[in-house]
Amino acid sequence: MDFIITSLQPWDIRIGSTIKNTATEIARKNRVLYVNPAIDYASYLRGARISDKRLRQVHPNLWVADMPSLIHSVGSLPTLLFNRLNRRNNLKIGKFIVETSRELGFHDYIHLIDTDLFRSLHLKEYIHPSISIYYRRDYVIGVPYWRKNGPRCEEALVRQSDIVLTNSSYFAGQLRTWNPDVHVINTGVNLELYDATKHWEKPAELQAIPSPLVGYTGFLTESRLDSELLYNLAQRHAECSFVLVGPEDVHFKNHPLHRLKNVIFTGRKEVQELPGYIQHFDVCINPQAVNPITEGNYPLKVDEYLAMGKPVIATSTHTMRDIFARHTHLATSAEEWSEALRMAIAESRDTELAQARITFAHTHSWEESVKSIYRIIKNYQHKKQ
Repeated sequence: MDFIITSLQPWDIRIGSTIKNTATEIARKNRVLYVNPAIDYASYLRGARISDKRLRQVHPNLWVADMPSLIHSVGSLPTLLFNRLNRRNNLKIGKFIVETSRELGFHDYIHLIDTDLFRSLHLKEYIHPSISIYYRRDYVIGVPYWRKNGPRCEEALVRQSDIVLTNSSYFAGQLRTWNPDVHVINTGVNLELYDATKHWEKPAELQAIPSPLVGYTGFLTESRLDSELLYNLAQRHAECSFVLVGPEDVHFKNHPLHRLKNVIFTGRKEVQELPGYIQHFDVCINPQAVNPITEGNYPLKVDEYLAMGKPVIATSTHTMRDIFARHTHLATSAEEWSEALRMAIAESRDTELAQARITFAHTHSWEESVKSIYRIIKNYQHKKQ
């Protein structure tokens, strides 16, 4: 099969990416054209630049395309003007996709829309895919930029799509109002990278830090993480070293966490470096804030922690309770987190529990995730015959 993927995430993003891993797995057996987000005028003025490579092959069956011209900035426009200019954007993007797909010899392609609410809204009309799939794996309409025009665009995308995918039953329940053909698929984990049998040297930053090491990997951002919970936990447990690996937003950069002696910020690390940190943590954490953005979010990092066999403590959200409850410690209040931390530290050398976590994480491979997509496509095609 031939797949065209349009996404909010550019291919060259430096953090782990669900859609990139999905595209790479699909490309093992099919051809994939990954269309980078077109750059709008506002982004250009802020320093974004158009790639000088309109089309590049990054794997034997996978190409990345960059549109060679700018599009209108529409996010905060009034409804009527948004509708007019966003349709122009979609027409421009659609023409580019059709031309590029012809160049590659793609035909009867399946269009997978990765939460691309604006730039993909009218593409079904312009690129005429054999199947149109909308994939919601994040609650982006909870983010201020998307609140004005995002909700009605997402509703329109869900209604017009042939298949709707989500990565949580929480999201599925929200979207079935608009389309009955909604399916839940598990996100995968890169088992070749997060391999507990490999040995990583202890990162230099951790050499002189006393154990137990309580670690987090990922973007440190106010919209997703509970900074006050982290601060409370670090104060309660001065015997622990809290290692936070990843870039910070302004909120975290200015937070009193930086003044605590047992809290260490390492800054951004390459994805390939993260297993080396996780392997040397005693306990891994995901202290999410509870809000519409996080309640149904699938926390990929939890799969990564479990694949390395680590005890995990996470905020009790719908997805954590639904999928991960048997293999993690879930907590809400500071008191629950504190008790869970004591229990997790006590388990940190239990090899039997570690193996159970690894075995569970291996059921969430990218191969299994994409196999689920194939089954859903096949069932749809069968029904249409």
